[in-house]
Amino acid sequence: MGDTRKELLRSWLTKAASDLRSAKLLGAAENAPLDTAIYHCQQAAEKSVKAFLVHCGITPEKTHDIRKLTLEAIAREPRFNELMDMAAALTPYAWEFRYPDDLSETYPTREEFDEAPQHAQAIYDFVLKLLPADARP
Repeated sequence: MGDTRKELLRSWLTKAASDLRSAKLLGAAENAPLDTAIYHCQQAAEKSVKAFLVHCGITPEKTHDIRKLTLEAIAREPRFNELMDMAAALTPYAWEFRYPDDLSETYPTREEFDEAPQHAQAIYDFVLKLLPADARP
């Protein structure tokens, strides 16, 4: 792997790790802004899968759909199929609670949030295990 691609890969993973930290810090705060915290969980997972695609030499599509990205990753690593339920659970958090809507709840429940960082962390850890040590942040 070339240095430029390795640096790009590290950048994606560093941003994913930052989103994970942000989600956990926000979620633990008094009167936690769970709508913002859960968004960071989605972002961490999205960036993790995109990092894997970069590792494979693919420029990731500009999408927030972790399911779609995971399907692309499955074509290169079938074990990504194990993450599909988590990808499906996290995907809507890119938009579901980001904007006010009279027709739906604009804040996640504590239970929804508590599950989200676990999924995001699992996806991040899964991706890290697939990558060479020198490409990790």
